[in-house]
Amino acid sequence: MKQTYQKLNFNMRHMARPFVMGLLLCGSSAFAQTNKAVIDNIMAEGANNSQVEQLAHELLDGIGPRLVGTPQMKQANDWAVEKYKSWGISARNEKWGEWRGWERGISHIDMVSPWVRSLEGTQLAWSPGMGKKISVAEVIILPDLADSVAFQKWLPTAKGKFVMISMAQPTGRPDYNWEEFALKESFEKMKAERTARTAAWRNRIAKTGYTTRTLPVALENAGAVGIITNNWSAGFGVSKIFSAYTKKVPTVDIALEDYGLLYRLAESGKKPTISMHTESKELGVVPTFNTIAEIKGTEKPEEYVILSAHFDSWDGGTGATDNGTGTITMMEAMRLLKKYYPNPKRTILVGHWGSEEQGLNGSRAFVEDHPEIVKNLQALFNQDNGTGRVVNLAGQGFANSKDYLGRWLAAVPDTLKNRIKLDFPGKPGAGGSDFASFVAAGAPGFSLSSLSWSYGSYTWHTNRDTYDKVVFDDVKNNAMLAAIMAYMASEDPEKSSTVKAEGVKWPVQNKATRRGGLDK
Repeated sequence: MKQTYQKLNFNMRHMARPFVMGLLLCGSSAFAQTNKAVIDNIMAEGANNSQVEQLAHELLDGIGPRLVGTPQMKQANDWAVEKYKSWGISARNEKWGEWRGWERGISHIDMVSPWVRSLEGTQLAWSPGMGKKISVAEVIILPDLADSVAFQKWLPTAKGKFVMISMAQPTGRPDYNWEEFALKESFEKMKAERTARTAAWRNRIAKTGYTTRTLPVALENAGAVGIITNNWSAGFGVSKIFSAYTKKVPTVDIALEDYGLLYRLAESGKKPTISMHTESKELGVVPTFNTIAEIKGTEKPEEYVILSAHFDSWDGGTGATDNGTGTITMMEAMRLLKKYYPNPKRTILVGHWGSEEQGLNGSRAFVEDHPEIVKNLQALFNQDNGTGRVVNLAGQGFANSKDYLGRWLAAVPDTLKNRIKLDFPGKPGAGGSDFASFVAAGAPGFSLSSLSWSYGSYTWHTNRDTYDKVVFDDVKNNAMLAAIMAYMASEDPEKSSTVKAEGVKWPVQNKATRRGGLDK
């Protein structure tokens, strides 16, 4: 049953609330009618019968990480399609390109001399497999030589060795731990030492004549049996896990604590020896997909509201907060909408994009392949940066964004919106996540930006990005917020404006990489 909402009445009490400041001046365009029952039902269902924990378990624990080109990525695509269909929502996998097919296998890494210790390590994505082979060899440190000529003379020394090519960190304690407990002079001394070491190591690599990308290939060509790195993420026990560049021998990230142990032993002449066995499979060229689900519009089916989240991840962990949480947020939002808003005015889509991590490729391909959707986009809401509650919403450089975003946000209950800081008109996002693919094409794409929860250090692209880091209360709230914003955008009698703010430099629309990883 439709109920009439009063137009927004901004009195001094409301103006004292930070989130309302960005809504001022937009009350004159408030909806004539909205259905309060829809919002109430979304809130009640989202709070009392949320499916986000079960979705997270099925996706993160049951399927695991979703590196582009892996069987797990395709398994996730198929899982999402079936999940949507079980809710009565039409869904499909839409091919956008091809990628190097690869699957991670087991890894065993042990120090066997001068004493025995099992080491914590992770082979990097797309690292070559060793089959059933086990390599037992000495670990050596990349030397600090005069120049590239001296390095070429040294290169044969790498034959039959594991070569460490990362700096040894002076501390495994994050800075916040030092700030809490250290003497100020001790903290400053450590930071100065770290800065000096970082500069010296960068210079050490430069003097080889190679880069961090080409050096591993030079070492494997010289006969090294493996490359050892440490890409510390500035937190206790956490490393970034990215790509291997080697083509024949494994590249493995060893955790800071064990990397430092090996480094110190090698530096002092103890000649540490490790045993390594890593497995992976090359799967040739495989198709890559976006998963798209749809609730068809009834009055303006040719206009679109899109819920957006990238589906792929790096695979050091299980991609829980990057971007499992964004994925389940939008899946839950679609479930809520289908249950309580099954006949939307505009067509509501959800896009689960592939290969965001390699350059927004899935969403860029969608923008290229569907100009009719981009042209008629009412709004896109994207969630990516971690498990936290949404705390920022910017207008992405659209001059009138405060008007329509303000109208929609006004209907959101205070418990969800009173924490959100607004920025109008803001600046257009040039990258970072998939909303930028749409913004670059001039379409109204917006980022529902989250509270950090130490995302940058502890879960973003790391070996610790796992189910246990998800803050489900925040994810539930984000799903309700996304559903209500999509509902309001769909119901709005006005089409959202894409007029750009004056003086704003707009990002270039980049093309998707349609065939990736095939040069490795």
